Amino acid sequence: MGAYFLGKKARYSRRPMDIFVYLCKTRSMDGIPESGSFGGGTVKTTLLHAWHEAAGARFAAFAGFDMPIQYPLGAVEEHRLTRRSLGFFDIDHMGQVSVSGKGAGEALSGLVSSRILDMKPWEARYALLLNEAGGVIDDLFIYREEGEDAWFVVVNAGNRETDVEYLGSRLPPGVTLRDISEETYMISLQGKRAVELMDRVSGGLVSPMPRFSMRWGEIAGISLRIGRTGYTGEDGVELFYDAAKARELWEYLFVQAAEAGIEAGAVGLAARDSLRFEAGMPLHGHEISPSISPLEGGLSWACDFGKDFVGKNALLAQKAAGLKRKLSTINVTGGVPREGYPVLNDEGTEIGRCVSGMFCPSTGTYSANALLPPEYAGIGARVLVLIREKPKEGVVVKRPLYIPVYRSKQ
Repeated sequence: MGAYFLGKKARYSRRPMDIFVYLCKTRSMDGIPESGSFGGGTVKTTLLHAWHEAAGARFAAFAGFDMPIQYPLGAVEEHRLTRRSLGFFDIDHMGQVSVSGKGAGEALSGLVSSRILDMKPWEARYALLLNEAGGVIDDLFIYREEGEDAWFVVVNAGNRETDVEYLGSRLPPGVTLRDISEETYMISLQGKRAVELMDRVSGGLVSPMPRFSMRWGEIAGISLRIGRTGYTGEDGVELFYDAAKARELWEYLFVQAAEAGIEAGAVGLAARDSLRFEAGMPLHGHEISPSISPLEGGLSWACDFGKDFVGKNALLAQKAAGLKRKLSTINVTGGVPREGYPVLNDEGTEIGRCVSGMFCPSTGTYSANALLPPEYAGIGARVLVLIREKPKEGVVVKRPLYIPVYRSKQ
């Protein structure tokens, strides 16, 4: 597979994961600072930043963090590795919030779009935080915990401060909101062999868990929340644990994967983006945003119109008036569509803009998501995407491009 570089030393490997196991067993990063500002500025780093550096990761700023974008294996192969076996994701740029106290559920229900009051302890549900105009402030995962009205909420990295301020300013007296992001570390294991590894290290806790659920567990003496959730279209888990144990658990899981003969590797944000894109999952600031409603973004299923929530009236008015644009997926011939590229009709008139675009490894297509007028949003509609000032043919296709594994088993 070529050389993988650890600082100034080169190690040769037949298997991509060997470099990761080498790092975990040798602790070659000892003595290297694990967190802090980046380049003297205000960009944050996760506690695994030194590990990613030693693994040869390329970095870029994302949501205020200097995050690994890809490793020497390359984003396309990281994507394929996750689909066929197991990918490790450092996603500690995400935020975690605890909401508890008498009336917490009722208060939270009025602020998010989804029905949550029927959730049993340890169930998880996707929800949207909307503004009064019906735009999406953030998309969240909400977990109901045991105890009197206790909730655990996962928020997007770039929206953490906004979400905490928004929620905190609207919760009634007696309901406590705690931002526990700094003390909580978050990683994700995704892929066809993720549950196999998790059962190995947890004593069989994970395979009995339903999709979209959570429980407490212990791995290598580390207490943690285990969520059977993810953002790739594959089965897997998201793990939440003491930030002081960030590297210890990450390394332990890599070594255990190697000992079990499970092909695994670290996966950067580039592959995470293509994995979620194929599976039809939105990225805030792209398919949804404060100026894009859930109706426009194809997320009406995440809105319970049988209850009151912020933004409901605006969505009802939008629905009554008829949508002027809808999120559509376009397969493009002859070029790679990117965010911001214009979408044209056959007369050359701009009818929309791409909000995301890339090569999709699972389907072998160059695809984009765009907000289009309803008359151009139907499956089979022919459009043009302007790529570097040259119009390229495109066709609207059925979403998602990749059926999530857990959905295909239902």
